[in-house]
Amino acid sequence: MTACFTLRRLLAAAATLAALSPFLATPADADEVLARGEYLANIMDCTGCHTPGALVGKPDLGRFLGGSDIGFHIPEVGILYPPNLTPDTETGIGSWSVEDIMAAVRTGVRPDGRELVPLMPWPSYGFLIDEDALALATYLKSLPVVSHQVPAMVAGPDQAVAPYLTPVVPAP
Repeated sequence: MTACFTLRRLLAAAATLAALSPFLATPADADEVLARGEYLANIMDCTGCHTPGALVGKPDLGRFLGGSDIGFHIPEVGILYPPNLTPDTETGIGSWSVEDIMAAVRTGVRPDGRELVPLMPWPSYGFLIDEDALALATYLKSLPVVSHQVPAMVAGPDQAVAPYLTPVVPAP
């Protein structure tokens, strides 16, 4: 890892943390939060689904967490592709705030109101404490941008889109 890359990640993490948690404004604290976030991303196996090639045992680390080209077939829903988790604003979660990421990971609801599919283990991740959810979100925001659009969901003619793929709208 280059010094420039490390410094850029630390600065991004420090800026995010400064906005959310003034008491964590020192570089040592930011470094600890980033390390915790990286640890959590590893034990939560984000790479397993969200890094191209990981599902066939050949992860493309040049596109780390950039979204998969291999989809999961969910009966009565279709084929879904794990999305890009890097801070790319066009193809990833770059337009999401740290709070948006924390909410999606813990509640399964994206900023646009759509629910994440149950294949994403957000029900288990819902038990993350605030500090861990913040560390994970900060780490994801610090990643290098990967511009990679995953394939669109494929639904067959007899597969209605399930409620968790559309915005949650209360009944009139």
